[in-house]
Amino acid sequence: MPSRCECRSDLARVDPDRHAGRAAASRYTNPHDTIAKERRLMRFDATRALVVYAGVLTLAVGWALVTGAAVPAALDTLDVRRINVREADGTIRMVIAARDRFPGLIVRRREHPHPGRTDAAGMLFYNDEGTENGGLIFGGRTVAGKPAAFGHLSFDQYEQDQVVALAQNEGGGDRDAGLRIADRPDAALDIAAIRRLDGLPPAGRDAAIQRMKDSGAFGHERAFLGKDRSGDALLDLHDGAGRTRLRLRVARAGAARIEFLDAAGRVTRTLAD
Repeated sequence: MPSRCECRSDLARVDPDRHAGRAAASRYTNPHDTIAKERRLMRFDATRALVVYAGVLTLAVGWALVTGAAVPAALDTLDVRRINVREADGTIRMVIAARDRFPGLIVRRREHPHPGRTDAAGMLFYNDEGTENGGLIFGGRTVAGKPAAFGHLSFDQYEQDQVVALAQNEGGGDRDAGLRIADRPDAALDIAAIRRLDGLPPAGRDAAIQRMKDSGAFGHERAFLGKDRSGDALLDLHDGAGRTRLRLRVARAGAARIEFLDAAGRVTRTLAD
């Protein structure tokens, strides 16, 4: 087989007259040949575009598979027991959970037991530092043949307990519902003092918590607007110690009155219709 050098030397020895004849022939252009050439070029361009498109699509699919990216898909149903919403640095900002996966009290990313919240499902909110600052909880069942249910939406003071709460409660045949406003101490909630009560029996712990409430350790309620267990609609306004000093009441039957109370809770004056 001749080498590539030998081929080039043979071409150089071709008769010059033959080259001249070809040059003369090439100066005549057949229109049909031009149209055919243009059609071939168009077919080539379309084929090249299709190849480029297929290549780009293949690269996109390959990138999605390598990086784990997924094509968005619609979900008709999502069954979960708990969802944690976190910032990029891991700080918890919201939890949605069933009763058996509901969190305790989380303060600055650290979770503490919350024995009084073992019967609730719902959603909890957390501030930028990972401390609980509100939530929506609910529950309900039949107890001894009577309904026992509750629903509660609240927002907390910074590192304290709730200061705004919208709630309804039902139990033992009684029902109440309304909006409550509270004052809380300026200092943060004393988690260590509350944790020291964890070893007590439930009844003893509840009594100790009530004593702390009565002493003002958790602050006091300042206002209530809603319906009480007697079925009356009322507005209660309290002083800084949580004592009711003014009450507007409308009974279920329609009677309305305004009551002024002293520090001992005695009605000192009444305005009735």
